[in-house]
Amino acid sequence: MHGAIQLIELGAIILALGLLGAVAIRFSISAIPLYLLAGLAFGIGGILPLTTSEEFVSLGAEVGVILLLFTLGLEYTADELVGTLRTSAPVGLLDLVLNAAPGVITALVLGWGPVAAVALGGITYVTSSGITAKVVGDLGWLGNRETPAVLSVLVFEDLAMAAYLPILTTLLAGAGLAAGAMSLAIAGATITVILVIALRHGPLVGRFVSSPNEEVLLLKVLGLTLLVAGVAQQLQVSAAVGAFLVGIALSGPLAHNARRVLEPLRDLFAAVFFVFFGLQTDPRQLPPVLGIATLLAVIGVVTKVATGWIAARRAGVGPSGRLRAGAALISRGEFNIVIAGLAVSGGVGAKLGPLAAAYVLILAVAGPLLARGAEPLARLLRRRAAAASPQAAERVPAPSATRVVRDSPEIADEPS
Repeated sequence: MHGAIQLIELGAIILALGLLGAVAIRFSISAIPLYLLAGLAFGIGGILPLTTSEEFVSLGAEVGVILLLFTLGLEYTADELVGTLRTSAPVGLLDLVLNAAPGVITALVLGWGPVAAVALGGITYVTSSGITAKVVGDLGWLGNRETPAVLSVLVFEDLAMAAYLPILTTLLAGAGLAAGAMSLAIAGATITVILVIALRHGPLVGRFVSSPNEEVLLLKVLGLTLLVAGVAQQLQVSAAVGAFLVGIALSGPLAHNARRVLEPLRDLFAAVFFVFFGLQTDPRQLPPVLGIATLLAVIGVVTKVATGWIAARRAGVGPSGRLRAGAALISRGEFNIVIAGLAVSGGVGAKLGPLAAAYVLILAVAGPLLARGAEPLARLLRRRAAAASPQAAERVPAPSATRVVRDSPEIADEPS
């Protein structure tokens, strides 16, 4: 009987996720806020709390985080990461200061303590790579001149997370100074070893994993990712970071094939992860923190637009492209919930989980909507610029033959 009820609950959860995903596609929005709302409805204090499937959902959520970060790592090669770290460090550090500071200051003002401040700073800092990638693709911005600048910011944030998550994990464990230093040293050594393997022996890893059979490829990639993630977590490094670094080690056609075979599993377990976070959050705790979450969201919009504007300006992109770059960086999502989940499980701040849920709900919805509004505003800026200086378009250099640039409207941007 217990098994039957568990199957019924799991089937209902997965079916509900599919229906919510269809709604999100219909209205061209991210499904993340809908998944969070579903978790709130069926979790602690919700309409109809689940009774038997919590253990599966919990494990599925952990797998979801691992697969999210693994597929994100597939987007980059180790050389690209090192190159991006060198070239985008000034903008990346500015992004860190502008967007982490509001969270840190808020937690300290509310008296939540330094550990909660570190956690909330991470929550307000990092952009949702998944939502941003979808927004850029859906709006046809992939070939725009500002897109490399946006991607460089995202890569820097991913690298920052690789260093940040072990630090947060150590702080949450409440380790003393010596034990904490040892944990961080082990975490740093682990990350360094994996990066060296990715840089110098990536082809060897690729040959080990590669297979012409999709079933074998799926099993090898999934097994290796979970194995390394588990070892990384055992060594005081976040499992998500371990999975991210495994993704970096795979490149070329193998990365494309691995992404293709893992995408259905990633989408399923990632959805379960967002639902699980909602399940752990009592919706009755959201109203008291809604005002703070809204204020942080407004500040987050301003600081991310400023980050994108500056990054695109450094790349020689005109005002409308700078605006699009800033709008593309607004959304928060998967990493923010990962950080909040770690903090909540570590017992830091009873209100941190609800605040993070409200914050992500606001920006996961507002980000794509504001990005859509950036294009009409960019067109208005271009018309005004053209009226003020009709010769502006003639001064724009021809696009490089090696880069596909949209015919309209980006090439009408004035270089700074």
